Amino acid sequence: MSESVRIDKWLWAARFFKTRSMATDAVDGGKVRLNGDRIKPARSVKPGDTLDIDNGSTEWEVVVKDLADKRGSAAIAQTLYEETERSIAERDKKAEQRRFFREPGEAIKGRPTKRDRRLIDKF
Repeated sequence: MSESVRIDKWLWAARFFKTRSMATDAVDGGKVRLNGDRIKPARSVKPGDTLDIDNGSTEWEVVVKDLADKRGSAAIAQTLYEETERSIAERDKKAEQRRFFREPGEAIKGRPTKRDRRLIDKF
């Protein structure tokens, strides 16, 4: 295995994003930071680097433990990184908040159906 891998390949292999193009778009959009700096998708990542990742639903702070450029099982993907204590605490706190207070629009999935529209009109 080489000593460095492109960041977009690593994010995809570690299963933070469903496709490599989604990982590339996230890096381009500034949703991924390497050691606190904004980067480009071709930037290499090596063991010991710290990544701040926002994949839309969850924010992670992880330390790269191992490299991979091919996507494997979830069990293998979890061995590629180690989440920091602060990140775990933040995610737990946000999960607790979501449990007690649901976003009003969270239940709406996409476009309203004909039945939903009738209920809205009736209201």
